[in-house]
Amino acid sequence: MKQKQLGLTTPPTGTWVQVERAAMERWSKLAVSSPRAAAVMMLMTSQMGRNNALVASQTTLAKMAGCGLNTLKRALAVLREGNWIEVRQIGPTGTACAYVVNDRVAWSGARDGIRYSLFSAAVLVSDDEQPDQAELGAQAPLERIPTMHPGERQLPTGDGLGPPTQPPLVGLEPDLPARQLDIEEAIATAPLTPQLLLEERLDSAPRPKRRR
Repeated sequence: MKQKQLGLTTPPTGTWVQVERAAMERWSKLAVSSPRAAAVMMLMTSQMGRNNALVASQTTLAKMAGCGLNTLKRALAVLREGNWIEVRQIGPTGTACAYVVNDRVAWSGARDGIRYSLFSAAVLVSDDEQPDQAELGAQAPLERIPTMHPGERQLPTGDGLGPPTQPPLVGLEPDLPARQLDIEEAIATAPLTPQLLLEERLDSAPRPKRRR
C-alpha cells in the first residue's frame, strides 16, 4: 500500500527560523499555559514561507500536529486570541485558511462592496484530500511557459500546429505568454561572462598597501 505523503507546493526558504529573545520568552509562557497551542505555533512557523504565511486545511494541520481536529481548533483559537496569528478564511466553508504570523494582511479598497487581500504564502497539502489521489505522480507534465530576462522578447520558432494555423509574418509575431524575471532575479541567475568574471576577481583580490 502506497504511503500517504504531506508536502509543500512552495517550500520554505532556508533551513532555520530566527526568533527574537522577547518572543521566545512569551513562547515559553505559552508552552506552559497551552502546550498544544505552542506546538501548533512551532509547526506553522517551521512550514511557513518567506512571507510568514501558511495556507492549509485544518485536517492536514491536525495530522501534522498529531492531534484531533477539535484539539487543533482549540489551539488555533488560543493563538488567534493571543494575537500570535491572523487567520483568514479561504472559501465559504472555512475548512482551509491562511495563517499569517507577525503581520496583518493588507486589504485593498472596496470594489462593488467587497474588499480583497493579495499576499504570498506557502501552501501545505495532503494527498488524501485530493480527488485524483490514485493518479498522483503519474500525470502528464504541464505545458511549460518560457522565462524571459528583462529586455528580451519571444521569437516563435518551429512548424507550429497543423492547418489552419500558419507561421506568423516577420515583425507581427504574437505576444506569447511568458514569466518575466525581475532585475534582481535576472542578475542572480545570469551566467558570468569572462568580462564579468574578471571584474569579480579583481574586486575580490586584496589590494596592496600604500607606503607612507
